[in-house]
Amino acid sequence: MNVLQRLLHRPFFIRLFNWEYWSHAAVYAWIYPLWFYPSLRARSLFFFAAANPRIQNGGFLNESKKDLVDLIPPQYHPRTAFFDLPANGENVVAALKKQGLSFPMIGKPNVGGRGRGVKVLADETAVRQYVANAYLDFHIQEYVPWKNEIGIFYYKYPDAPSGRISGIVKKEFLAVTGDGLHSIRQLLERNKRALMYLESLEAMHGEGLQEVLPEGEKRVVSPYGNHARGSLFLDHSHLVDEALEVAIDQLCCQIPEFYYGRLDIRYNTLEELKQGRNFAVIEINGAGAEPTHIYDPRHSLFFAWKEIVRHWLILGRISRMNHRKGHPYLSWKEGVQMFREDKEWSARLEAMPK
Repeated sequence: MNVLQRLLHRPFFIRLFNWEYWSHAAVYAWIYPLWFYPSLRARSLFFFAAANPRIQNGGFLNESKKDLVDLIPPQYHPRTAFFDLPANGENVVAALKKQGLSFPMIGKPNVGGRGRGVKVLADETAVRQYVANAYLDFHIQEYVPWKNEIGIFYYKYPDAPSGRISGIVKKEFLAVTGDGLHSIRQLLERNKRALMYLESLEAMHGEGLQEVLPEGEKRVVSPYGNHARGSLFLDHSHLVDEALEVAIDQLCCQIPEFYYGRLDIRYNTLEELKQGRNFAVIEINGAGAEPTHIYDPRHSLFFAWKEIVRHWLILGRISRMNHRKGHPYLSWKEGVQMFREDKEWSARLEAMPK
C-alpha cells in the first residue's frame, strides 16, 4: 500500500468515511427533532409502548427475552432454557442435560441488544465460565444449524387484514480465508471491517489469532449476526415478494398482538422459508428495532435517515391506533425509569466477557 492507502486504512479514517461505524448518537442526533412529530400526534414521548401491547415497553427497551420467547409458537424458535441470578454452573449444566439441549449452544442475557453478552458455548466448561461471568439473568439456546441469517422488518396496522415487510437485511458473518502464510490476525489486519473489531476479536480468541490457516480454508471469526460484532449487513429488500410476505405474515399473526418489529431468522434456503420450512426465529425486536438494512455500506447516511423516519411514522400510527383500542402509553415517570434501567443494565452488559 502507498502512503495514502495506509493512512485511509487506519481505524480513525475508516470510521470517518463510513458512517455505519459512527456511534448511535452521531447518526441519530440530526433527526431526533423529527421524533417529536409522532410524539405530538400521540401527545406522548413514550407512545411506542402501545405498538406491541403484549411486550414490555412495546419492545423499545428492557423487554424480557423470556417473555418474547413465550409469545412465539415453539415450533418456530430454538429450544431455550432460562436462568435467574444467582446461578450455579453445575446446576445450569444439569438443567441443560435434563432438557436435552445439545452443543454448541448460545448464551444470551435476558435483557440486552447489539450482541452484548452473547457468546457461543462449545462445551460444559464454556457454560460454567459463562454462568460465572453473568451479570444479568440469562438464557441458553441451542445453536441453529441453518447457514443463512436475515433480519425481516415487519409491520401491521391493527385494522389491516395483513402485514407488510418494509425491509430485509442479509447478514454475512466476519470471516477470513487462509493463504498458508499469514496468521488469522494478519489477515484480519488487512480487512478494513475486521480492523474495526480487532479489539473484541482479540478478547474472544486470544492466542488463537496466531493460527495460520491452510490456503483456501475459510474461518468464521465472529459467528454473531450483529453489526456491533462485525457482521456485514446487506440490503436484500429486493427479495420481498408475495410468497415471502404471506409466510412472514402468517408467522407474525401467531404472535399475540405483535404489530411492529424485526425478526432475526436463521434459515436454510429462501424458498424453504417461503414455504414455512427449515427456519428458526432466533430473536424478536419490537418498537426499538432498527431497519438494519440501512447499514449496507452502499447506502448513504441520507438514505438511512429517510428509512429511520419512515419507520418512526409507521410506529407512531400503529401506536395511536392501539391506544384508541385502550392500550396505554408509558407515563413520564415510567418512561424515565425505563431509560434509567437501560443505563444500569448496559453497564452490566459491557462488563461481560466477549
